[in-house]
Amino acid sequence: MATSKAREDIKNDLNTLKEDLKVGAREEAARLKAKAAQAEARLREKAAEADARIRERTEVLREQARDYYDQARVRSREYYDDAAERFDEAQRYVTERVQERPLQSTAIALGVGVVLGLLLAGRRR
Repeated sequence: MATSKAREDIKNDLNTLKEDLKVGAREEAARLKAKAAQAEARLREKAAEADARIRERTEVLREQARDYYDQARVRSREYYDDAAERFDEAQRYVTERVQERPLQSTAIALGVGVVLGLLLAGRRR
């Protein structure tokens, strides 16, 4: 009988231990789930902060690029206007010189044409 009682006590102790393990495992699983949820919340918060910083920086860079583009456009227009003005001045200068000395201008143009013709003909051979 003592052995039966001891066996029964051991069996009860094992069942109690088994239940305690189940309860402990459930509690630990719940604790780990809570920790995982907290970690996920922190991660989402950090991701949202990073996203906001990236969006802000992107907007700053977009504005800088827009400013650089506008400056480049203004400068290129200034360079174009300056070049057009210089070209007009050069054209007026050449026109005036040709009108002042028509024979000399014709002779120079003929000479340049002959030289270019010889150079181009020499390349074809």
